[in-house]
Amino acid sequence: MSQAADFHALHAGPDVLVLPNAWDAASAAMMQDAGAKAVATSSAAVAWARGYADGDNLPVPVLLDVIAGMARVLSTPLTADIEGGFTDDLETLTQTVEAVIQAGAVGINLEDGKRDPDLHARKIEAAREAGVRTGVELFINARIDVYLKGLAEGEAALTETLSRAQLYEQAGASGIFVPGPIDETLIGQLADGISLPLNIMGRAGAPKAARLADLGVRRLSSATGPFRAAYGVLNRTLAAFLESGDSDAFSEASQGMPDLNKRFG
Repeated sequence: MSQAADFHALHAGPDVLVLPNAWDAASAAMMQDAGAKAVATSSAAVAWARGYADGDNLPVPVLLDVIAGMARVLSTPLTADIEGGFTDDLETLTQTVEAVIQAGAVGINLEDGKRDPDLHARKIEAAREAGVRTGVELFINARIDVYLKGLAEGEAALTETLSRAQLYEQAGASGIFVPGPIDETLIGQLADGISLPLNIMGRAGAPKAARLADLGVRRLSSATGPFRAAYGVLNRTLAAFLESGDSDAFSEASQGMPDLNKRFG
């Protein structure tokens, strides 16, 4: 309960909650130890790390195992990206969210994708019920995919996003996640029109945290950025090693690597 309350408080401002997205216990521990006030999972990164494509393909037991592994090595709040909940059946969703909480998460991301917004509102209500059942004040970050999925353009996209945000707030969402926008004017319009804490996805060209705070944003997620950075380095060093058998590339790339055996021991 204390971690849930702490996680809610981190969205109160005035600073933006800069939230890195992990994919396993090691990445989560490194993020906390680097100074993260909370850690999130990335649905895509978790799926890729376990050999699945992103998009509701990850088996729920695998997700729960990942969450539990992260929670075991963290003392900061953990929030889990559960995509669309892996089901549209409301009772099944409630049970899944209960299991996510029991595995150690105090928050979730729940995305609407191309689903009917009214259905997504009912799914938010089902997720809220899971928090009630477990006695945890679950932070439900309702993701609106109008921009990310290209469901509308221009003024119509803004109007639809604000309409969904209001609907999801009424259903019991704790925050609103609008991935895609990087334009400051648009982000400011979203922040002005959404009363819940606004979450923006970090991507190339996005404003930095201090500017986002000025615009009214409360949370900045790294999304798949850390995974791509780590595996981009791995891809390059593997190519060098396989070409010549020179191990120096690994040594140079691993500078600053913490002693995880000591950390987990």
